[in-house]
Amino acid sequence: MIDDGKSVAAKKDSTVDRKQFAESLGVTFSKQEPGYLAMVVRSGQQLITSGHVSDLKGKLGSGLTVEEGQMAARQCAAKILNSVWNFHGTLEGLRVLKVLGCVNSTLEFHEQHLVINGCSDLLHSIFGKTTDGYHARSALGFAQLPTGAAVEVEAIFEILPS
Repeated sequence: MIDDGKSVAAKKDSTVDRKQFAESLGVTFSKQEPGYLAMVVRSGQQLITSGHVSDLKGKLGSGLTVEEGQMAARQCAAKILNSVWNFHGTLEGLRVLKVLGCVNSTLEFHEQHLVINGCSDLLHSIFGKTTDGYHARSALGFAQLPTGAAVEVEAIFEILPS
């Protein structure tokens, strides 16, 4: 979902829509086929995503660095944006409310919050750090995640009045 995942010190041009800006940061968008579970559901004015796992496998604190974890969290955010775009048709008119980041980590690892910054940083870049991208967040350590993924992230977005 991200070509290289490196942080881009770019400022969103107000004439560029969020999807185009996300693409300029390396996020790719592609059509998704419905699966066993919904990747996004709507409840009232909220879009609630399922957990999106990183392609990176492994455990933080045992072979994976914080920087690798941040890249994995960023990839999860990119996958979430693709799912939201597929479901809602746009990234415009949305506000990020909440992010839950799950980090596959050892008992000794205690920097889960730094790992999930990879997700939050991408959302801040696209939605604004002090505006629609300013969100509540939890970053938790887990003994294991599905498929051995290093990171899993889910999010809640608000659909703003037009």
